[in-house]
Amino acid sequence: MSVGETSVEAERDAVIAALVPVIDGIAATFGPVCEVVLHDYRRPEQSVVAIAGSVTGRAVGGAMSEIGMRIVARGEEAADELNYVTRTRTGQTLKSSTMVLRDSTGAVFGALCVNLDVTTLTEAHTVIGALTGIGRPPAELPVTTFGNDIDSVVDVILDDHHLRQDRAWAGLDRAARLELFRGLDERGVFAVRRSVEQVAGRLGISRASAYSYLSQARAATEAPPDPTDPTDSTDSTDSSGGHA
Repeated sequence: MSVGETSVEAERDAVIAALVPVIDGIAATFGPVCEVVLHDYRRPEQSVVAIAGSVTGRAVGGAMSEIGMRIVARGEEAADELNYVTRTRTGQTLKSSTMVLRDSTGAVFGALCVNLDVTTLTEAHTVIGALTGIGRPPAELPVTTFGNDIDSVVDVILDDHHLRQDRAWAGLDRAARLELFRGLDERGVFAVRRSVEQVAGRLGISRASAYSYLSQARAATEAPPDPTDPTDSTDSTDSSGGHA
């Protein structure tokens, strides 16, 4: 590691250390419905370095959520995500903000996240709206996966794609397979170490085939392939949907 890299790493460590006591103050301000999480994305499998409050059930040493994966995947293009509302797998309604941490070079290396459990307030709002006759049906909220184990987060994202595709891997044509890998990539799945192997195992294909599909999906995003081109190297190596 060069002197410059060492300096940047020291800077990142200093930012993390300075924010640790801050999260306790934020959580205390909002009370028991608040959780504040400090993430260090340099170690995505154990990105939670400090936490105050308990809303999502995570602990220090826990993994990043799929929101964190998405931020890491966006790299320098990542931006703060403020006041967004999601639903957890257990049915909680959360109002959250994720503020990215950058070093002096502009690189994203972590995030400060605030999660407010507004489930009770949302239910009260619905009841009051129904009583007054001015309520609207609640909008369907996106579901966010939180977990201490990064593999479980990746698995849930994969399951979600399978449910929306409603077809097994062997039943997908080449375009659908590339779309699957493109969708997983956009959600930041492949920002996690060993995730390609995990995805390959879940789909029942070889690691080489998974890397090939990922490479083609990324290339297609930048320059869509010519539909008249009969070449299809991936399908020829994995046409059965099994291990190549």
